[in-house]
Formats: sequence, structure tokens, C-alpha cells
Amino acid sequence: MAKVGIVLDKLYVDHDNGMGHPETHERILAIVDMLNFTKLIDEVVKITPRDASKEEITLVHTVAHFENMASTKGKPKVFLDADTSTCPLSFDAAVRASGGMLSAIDSVLEGEVDRAFPLVRPPGHHAEADKAMGFCLFNNVAVGAAYLTRVKGLSRVLVVDWDLHHGNGTQHMFYDDPSVLYFSTHQHPYYPGTGSLEEKGSGDGKGYNINVPLPTGMGDSEYLKIFAEILGPVIEQYKPEFILVSAGFDTFIEDPLGGMKVTPEGFAKQTRFLTDYADKYSNGNIVFILEGGYNLDGLWISNKEVIEELLDKKTSDYRVLEDTPQVISIIENVKKEYSKYWDFS
Repeated sequence: MAKVGIVLDKLYVDHDNGMGHPETHERILAIVDMLNFTKLIDEVVKITPRDASKEEITLVHTVAHFENMASTKGKPKVFLDADTSTCPLSFDAAVRASGGMLSAIDSVLEGEVDRAFPLVRPPGHHAEADKAMGFCLFNNVAVGAAYLTRVKGLSRVLVVDWDLHHGNGTQHMFYDDPSVLYFSTHQHPYYPGTGSLEEKGSGDGKGYNINVPLPTGMGDSEYLKIFAEILGPVIEQYKPEFILVSAGFDTFIEDPLGGMKVTPEGFAKQTRFLTDYADKYSNGNIVFILEGGYNLDGLWISNKEVIEELLDKKTSDYRVLEDTPQVISIIENVKKEYSKYWDFS
């Protein structure tokens, strides 16, 4: 059985967006309830998170943005945009969330665990270099990717973003940087409006930003077919040294903010696909980090499936036999756009 580290902290619950907000502390409590109910809490390694430093966060964020977030500390309520706000402890939670990612990465690199899954709030992939947005204050996965390349000296890091929404912040932070390859499947057109096929990167990073925009209604077989025919060949050629996963669960079939049809078993199969490829090409180095997901029951069961997969308690078969005309067309369009950079034959 694989040794899997998880990151939890009271600050991830203390961050409060206000009554009625979909990104609620209950998201973490639902996952904790699952871990206790299933006794998976006894099978994982608990990684104590540290706070990310200003220097680490400003690997991807501007100093002005860091200081703006720090200025909210202790204040009762600060609105950063229509959907994103802070409470007195939000800044502390945000630096602990990014630090949770870094602690997980270090635990994997040092061999203390085989894989890790920081269960953090606030989420991160919408946060831009100079602003918070979309429930996100700091871009946790981007801080992790920059830490790996600029501090730990890695030259090829893959970020896979399966969240319902496009990770605009992550894309923009590495848009001209081939040391971080960003791959995103996302509902499109939808918030935040980015993530078209034409957004391929720039300069030396051209072709290292791969978007797979999807219509509503995509389920397990469509996602797995895209992974098999697009992501798989890219991993084989890029040979990442480390894989980071923006694991959003808002593609769940009953998520209130989404229009997708991914089942808990589908999340397990996506997880197995990525861990298998990490084992083959990345020396097993892989860290998942929590992004979206707003159906509490969906978070409960889907995270159970993912963590059991990470532990190797189950080994889901992600091979897809059936095709749908819609996914065939999507895959053909992506291959056409990116065939200049990657061999899909």
C-alpha cells in the first residue's frame, strides 16, 4: 500500500466567506467526516503544514498583492471582488494553504510519503499574480510549481487541472515558461471566460499551455478518453519530473455550480491514470491539492474514492472502450491545434 500524506489545519475551517457562500468551511468538514467514518484517517500520514513565506508566495504573486492580502488580517470583512472576501483569519489561512502545498511537496521529495493530498482552503487556481478572484486569494498550485522549478531546481513540472472552471491564474503565471506545462479540462464558455483552444502559451512557453474546453454534460468516459488520447501522449513526451493536480470536484454529477456528469468512480479512474503516469515518468512524484467542489455529499464520496486510489486500496481500470461523437470531435480539434508541438499519432 502506498504511503499517502494529507494536510489538514484548523485555519482551513476558520476561513469564512459568509453565510450562504458556496465555498464554505463545511467542505473541509465533510471530507474530515469521511476520513473519520471510513477510518481512512488511520491509514494516511498527517503532514503538518507550515506557512508559506512572503518570498515563496511572491515567486508567482506581486509584492503589492501579497501586502494587500496581508492588510486584510484581523479585519472583519473585506470584499476583493463580487465573489471573494476575507474574514479576520483569511490571510493566515491563505499562507497556510500555500504552505500546505509546499509541506506536501517536501514530504514527497524527501521520501516521507509516496503521494500527498493537501486538503486546503481557500482554493487557489483563479488567483492572478496581482489579484484575488473566484474564491481564491493565493494560487496554491502555482506557488508549488514555482517552488519546484525555482527553488528545488526541477526543469519539468506538469500541472493537471481537472476542476470545472479554467485555472486562469495558473495559466497566466506560466504562459511563457516551458518548465511548467499546464493542462486543463474545463467547462467552456463559463467562469472565468478564459481557456480557449487558441490560448497555447507564448514565447518559449508556446505549446506548453494545453486547454481542452468542454461543453456541459461530459462524464467519466469523455474525461478518460481525453486523458488517454491527449494527456497521455503529452506526458510521454514531456516526461515531467513532478506532477501537481488541481483537484476540483465541481465536475461531480450533482454539483450546484457545474454542468458535468463525473461520478466518484470517475474521479478514482482519473486519479489512477495520473498516479500510473507519475510512477512511469515522474519517479512517482505527485501531489493533489483541493480546488472546487460544492456538493457536500459529492465531496464526501469523491474524496473517499480518490484517497483510496492514492493508497492503492483499489486500482481502478481507466481504459475506455466506448466513444461518443462529441468527444471524438473535441479530441480531433485539440490534436489539430496542438499537433505542431506534440505527436499524437
